[in-house]
Amino acid sequence: MTDLAAEYDVIVLGTGPGGEGAAMQAVKHGKSVAVIEREPAVGGSCTHRGTIPSKTLRYSIFQMTSVNSNVLFREHGITANFMIPDLRRRAKSVIEAQVKMRTTFYDRNDVPIVRGQARFLDPHTIEAVEADGSRSVLHGKYVVIATGARPYRPPELDFNHPRIFDSDTILDVDFHIKSITVFGAGVIGCEYASMFRNLEIKVNLVNNRDRLLEFLDEEIVDALSYHLRERGVIIRHREELDHVEPMDDGVVMHLKSGKQLKTDILLWAAGRTGNTDNLGLEVTGIIPDKRGNIPVDENLRTTVPHIFAAGDVIGPPALASAAYNQGRYAANEILKALGCGDECRLPPSLDIPAGIYTSPEISSLGKTERELTEAKVPYEVGHAHFKSIARAQITGQTVGMLKLLFHRETMEILGIHCFGANASEIIHIGQAIMSQPRPHNSLMYFINTTFNYPTMAEAYRVAALNGYNRLF
Repeated sequence: MTDLAAEYDVIVLGTGPGGEGAAMQAVKHGKSVAVIEREPAVGGSCTHRGTIPSKTLRYSIFQMTSVNSNVLFREHGITANFMIPDLRRRAKSVIEAQVKMRTTFYDRNDVPIVRGQARFLDPHTIEAVEADGSRSVLHGKYVVIATGARPYRPPELDFNHPRIFDSDTILDVDFHIKSITVFGAGVIGCEYASMFRNLEIKVNLVNNRDRLLEFLDEEIVDALSYHLRERGVIIRHREELDHVEPMDDGVVMHLKSGKQLKTDILLWAAGRTGNTDNLGLEVTGIIPDKRGNIPVDENLRTTVPHIFAAGDVIGPPALASAAYNQGRYAANEILKALGCGDECRLPPSLDIPAGIYTSPEISSLGKTERELTEAKVPYEVGHAHFKSIARAQITGQTVGMLKLLFHRETMEILGIHCFGANASEIIHIGQAIMSQPRPHNSLMYFINTTFNYPTMAEAYRVAALNGYNRLF
């Protein structure tokens, strides 16, 4: 056993976005910080199994389909065809670059990375046990749990079978496939359904709910459903699993409706489980829910006052961007408790846009029409369809729209919903305005501001004028 320090101000469990955000926020304000990481490299699931590899794969597929749809290239016999292992090699180089960069963050700020599985010995004492049995013990005034999550694996499914995958293993497919069933139509399921269909693989997308992505604005979800179906994805709503029959040459999914879906592989994308089962939380009094998620209050504090949690381990929205800001927010609460001064009085924002990398992609911030209607808020809608935006016409990416929801009387922007190419980039212009207090948060900003032409940003002016004209 090695006692690394009598006491740290903050101990952070995990080096994914949530852990990194917490550690950097605390150390930048002069607090002593240590992080514990059980994996050989920093970055968490986001870097190694989730966001970075899947989004790199998505971009590679986009480039491939762009080449194959180009008339000039086709006339000269130029095509691009890759299998998933080929695309995975590109992801590996990005992952290595991310790990190198993020490791330097800890090195530059003198934050020790303690290797091993973290486990509470008491509410302030944590041990880290490595694979060889070596053990380190750390004492902390405060703790931030940012251990992330993993795909939920129902016990009746054999994930060791070579035809059954989850989102952590799907990019390890090393054989040619012509068809796939994706069970679960949440963010991960919809993203992979889009990617595989863009590889000309037949896709069954099985959903146990009435609609895709029910937390999104209904008009945006309808647009996504239409374009997935137009591309050839078979979407099956309101279905329940009976059992899965793995075979040597594929998988048959038996549904309670009586349907039998046979495809080359199955991707199970139905839910996540918080990584809390080996943390020894019983000695702290913290009780995770049935999916392993840690309950927190509005300040990300657990039931134990000096222990906070951030990122996927607390459940939705389970986005890398959200996790990073949650980590910073939790650290900010700790800094206030430790007396950091006025510089910690303004916490990082937890008003976080959703970014969903389907094809086309989706980004959303603020209220939906349903929420505003149920709250009886007098709102109006402004649309800008990309097919009418000059920049979209130039690039040929005319599918999609920008939708603004605003208060009829105050003109305050209440919600922004974007569907189409670069939606996750476009959303940030509106986010900057929505974050301002009234009267600066106003539809009139977009009407009175000059946007470069031709740009996709111009969609804000078009949508604002469209909505403004509905008022009279």
